[in-house]
Amino acid sequence: MFSRSPLLIALTLALVVSANPLTVRDAPLVTLPIAKRVNTTSTTSLLKHDQARARGLIARANARLNGKRGPSPDTIVGSTPATDQIVDYVVTINIGSPPTAYTLLVDSGSSNTWVGAMQLYVQTSTSVETRNSVEVIYNEDEFFSGTEFTDHISFGSELIVFGQSIGAATESAGFDDSDGVLGLGPTDLTIGTLTPDTATSIPTVTDNLFAQAVITQNQVAISFEPSSEDGAVNGEVTWGGTDSSKFTGSINFAPITSTSPSNQYWGFNQQIRYGTSTNILSNTAGIVDTGTTLTLIATDALTRYTDANGAVFDDTTGLFQLTLPQFANLQSLFFTINGVTVEFTANAQIWPRALNTAIGGDTDHVYLIIGDIGSDSGSGMDFINGMTWVERFYVVLDTTNQKVGVANTPFTRATTN
Repeated sequence: MFSRSPLLIALTLALVVSANPLTVRDAPLVTLPIAKRVNTTSTTSLLKHDQARARGLIARANARLNGKRGPSPDTIVGSTPATDQIVDYVVTINIGSPPTAYTLLVDSGSSNTWVGAMQLYVQTSTSVETRNSVEVIYNEDEFFSGTEFTDHISFGSELIVFGQSIGAATESAGFDDSDGVLGLGPTDLTIGTLTPDTATSIPTVTDNLFAQAVITQNQVAISFEPSSEDGAVNGEVTWGGTDSSKFTGSINFAPITSTSPSNQYWGFNQQIRYGTSTNILSNTAGIVDTGTTLTLIATDALTRYTDANGAVFDDTTGLFQLTLPQFANLQSLFFTINGVTVEFTANAQIWPRALNTAIGGDTDHVYLIIGDIGSDSGSGMDFINGMTWVERFYVVLDTTNQKVGVANTPFTRATTN
């Protein structure tokens, strides 16, 4: 999914844990830092990778809806393979006793948690092998397969989740600079990933934290900050509730959309407007996805967007670019979700200029992080609000109430980029 990353934008956030698992409901928030990593040697564009991921998301959802175990790689048709990613977002968790630390990708578009892409799964006294094999195909270039174990996951030295399903990969592709994936998606995405228990779902880490009374609410929140410097403190995953210090105003909750295939993920309906009156995308279904870097919209919507701002496609970076005078005139995008509108400023719409060279760009242009999802509107997944979007908002994924929450943060209108 993401390849070797020599440039690490590291985080130094403190890990919040309880000193006593038996009384953890007195301190219900479990928090892990997110590290944003930038790969300056990647040969694949952000857009190509994200479009491959979008194809995989749609294919996996359609396979499940059609009663199939999962898509085969040859059914996920793409013109350009994409295995090297420029940006990834990771957390570190401990598995087993004594614990082994693993660096895992944060993925709200899948729900299995697995290790073994780089560091193999280490069996310890708490490892229990099940009778199942496990496999997830993410897109035409990214997958893992192996054996299912249950094991302890620990956050810090004392807070433990017991009996968590862990995929121990014996084969994987596309995950060259991480140990695996921490799945934060809806539980039903795990159905069909096991053999022979193909109809069985796997409780996610979030499910087990809640079931074992570690957290009071079956939800996870993601807080992020845009950054363009090495060493910036810029993100965390919080289980069990919301951290009021991370957002401003109130959280607007939207129900999971009924539109397929977006309803298989953290999907909802939204409308996008450019400036005061230019409609970019009518109210339609899509998803929020931490495994996608860019913010992708339907092809016809992207055409309306670039016609309005004058951007032209840049073959080198694979992104649309603006001249500096054009950027000075770039207007905000407005996302209306469940009747509430949030602003995506001009600064939020661009790749961090300090990192232009990381994507093959130059200092004379700015590069837009709004890209083509690869199909016209009406597909059932007309947008993917990726991590570049999440950097500006507080996002809550609520399993119990089947809702997605969005709130402004102190960084919604930041001029970081």
